[in-house]
Amino acid sequence: MTGTVAALVGEGAAALRAAGVEEARREAEWLLGAALDASDGTLRLRPDLVVDAVRAARYRTWLDRRVRREPLQYILGTWPFRELPLRVDGRGLIPRPETEELVGLVLAWAARERRTGAVADIGTGCGAIALSLAKEGAFARVFATDVSADALDLARENAVVLGLADRVTFRAGSLLAPLAEVGPLDAIVSNPPYVAPGAAPLLAPEIRDWEPAAALFAEAEGYAVLFALVDAAPPYLAAGGLLALEVGQGQAGVVAARMTQRGFTGVRIVQDLAGVERVVLGCRARGDRPSEGER
Repeated sequence: MTGTVAALVGEGAAALRAAGVEEARREAEWLLGAALDASDGTLRLRPDLVVDAVRAARYRTWLDRRVRREPLQYILGTWPFRELPLRVDGRGLIPRPETEELVGLVLAWAARERRTGAVADIGTGCGAIALSLAKEGAFARVFATDVSADALDLARENAVVLGLADRVTFRAGSLLAPLAEVGPLDAIVSNPPYVAPGAAPLLAPEIRDWEPAAALFAEAEGYAVLFALVDAAPPYLAAGGLLALEVGQGQAGVVAARMTQRGFTGVRIVQDLAGVERVVLGCRARGDRPSEGER
């Protein structure tokens, strides 16, 4: 069944609003724009445009998925992250603006410190961090690890599509274990699982019911993986090398204290654009060099 742009957007906004989607009209415009391969701005200029039956059916199919609270990003299939259009689906977390800020901090540090060696993204998911570091940074080598084979497949697919397959080495395994034979790293970066399992009911359905639980939740009130990374990172870092972690709301102070206890220097906390303490950074002491067999 056909319909005009205005009618279809109105229909979709009403359905999404009834399903509890906050930005119902905005998302209806987004979905219809994707179905028509047009921008939402173009749609607003042509509200009387009649949408053919094939594209209207595609839009309604996507709308039904969104009503079930499937993430918009998974429905669209791609989502922007810094300079990259990334494929996204249920194999990995949806890349978020907070993580873009994490990458920006690492790139700024590397430029300031003239670090051009190796860098590792731990728990790469769709590859957002590693691929951005490869594209925007001057690192000689970029490594990406993940315990999930599905996530690594998604990240590799993104690397191929974006022409970055020769810039990133993907390795399967838990945390830093896959990098045991890699030389000292200039930086270790991670957006690890940091949500406490008990907080699951508080999450939006799009997150709780659709994104991979293993990439969201961590034991010990959300600190288990964060602490594991802080404790394990020093032997893998070059002298003065950076550990940069994204953390959950209210966790930054505890993670910063852990870094200080483990001998990191220059530990600092950075707020995201919403004012949440979101990133914790610290460096391995310059006089503290990795030794053979330390790992």
